[in-house]
Amino acid sequence: MIFLIAVSLIWAFSFGIMGRLTGLDSTFVATIRLSIAFLCFLPFFRYRKLQGKEAIQLFGIGALQFGVMYVSYIKAYAFLPSHLVALFSVLTPLYIVVAHELAKRRWSWALLACAALSIAGASVIKFSQAPEGSFWIGFGLMQIANIAFGLGQLLYRSWKHRRSDIADSEAMAALLAGGAVLSLLGFALFGDASKTAPSPEQWYVLLYLGAIASGLGFFWWNKGAALSSPGVLAACNNAVVPLAMAASLFVFGEAKNITTDSILKLSIGATLIFAAIVWGKRLSKN
Repeated sequence: MIFLIAVSLIWAFSFGIMGRLTGLDSTFVATIRLSIAFLCFLPFFRYRKLQGKEAIQLFGIGALQFGVMYVSYIKAYAFLPSHLVALFSVLTPLYIVVAHELAKRRWSWALLACAALSIAGASVIKFSQAPEGSFWIGFGLMQIANIAFGLGQLLYRSWKHRRSDIADSEAMAALLAGGAVLSLLGFALFGDASKTAPSPEQWYVLLYLGAIASGLGFFWWNKGAALSSPGVLAACNNAVVPLAMAASLFVFGEAKNITTDSILKLSIGATLIFAAIVWGKRLSKN
């Protein structure tokens, strides 16, 4: 669990730092970040310890957990400020709980009510912002990112339990390769080549996010996920949210751009979303 807590602290500031990459194509940013992370772990990759299909499995898990997640998550910054991107990542644990229940062939309509409560929270926040249709586009992109990241964690946890003899560092390159290739495919299909010229400052940001937030962060996160129960994993997915929101609002200065009334509505909406998560966890335990 210590790995999950450490990563939460690293990622808390990543949401605000991501705002420094405004103007760059989202699929380009995802590709660069994951490629840097891949190069960091390539020396540790042990292909000969994997069976043929296992390398493909890791590649696929990485494409989902890192590729789909990053393309959607980074694109959301075009529609939402970083503190809302951080807030809407809170729904990841709910998807982890739902996926785990479905895998066990269990289902409760109350879980659907949890999802509805979380959407109600988002609706309250919507009315604290300037009216614009792009809000729901950003919210939807974050849900795609949440689902991809949550499912990826469960899939890797299951895979690692079957191959506990393989160190996380030895498998990480295959996961990151899958994410990088998926992001590159996204750039080839939907990217804007005119938005691929980072400034010197943005290159420093990309290097940090690629090597530390993505490389070391994902490595420690998946290592912690493999050692934790689904319940603990879901709870730790929430740890980063209040830290990230505080960093975005007060360290990176986004609080200057919202009114007291907006902060009140943001607090009410966040409370509803957190209530949905707590309710979902209790239902899962029962």
